[in-house]
Amino acid sequence: MDWQGQKGAEIVMQIMLVVFAIAGLGIGYTIGSFPTMMLTYAGGVVLTALITVPNWPFFNRRPLKWLDPSEAERHPKPQVNVAAASKKKAPKHK
Repeated sequence: MDWQGQKGAEIVMQIMLVVFAIAGLGIGYTIGSFPTMMLTYAGGVVLTALITVPNWPFFNRRPLKWLDPSEAERHPKPQVNVAAASKKKAPKHK
């Protein structure tokens, strides 16, 4: 799942859980049955998990382009200059 797909899945999950919580509360209040309310919400949680947890193709519309290993070796990671980093952290005395 790509980054945009993860963001989309999280938004869909949050919306669906809130909708099923409100629907469960409304149905449970109308019927006057706590078990019915909990079953409605539990069904919504299961449906939400089936939609958002698997790696569906519509969550992979923008795949990341990774560097080829040989290309990555030609561009090494930049090294941190320890002396420059310690000078920045030193407190200033007045």
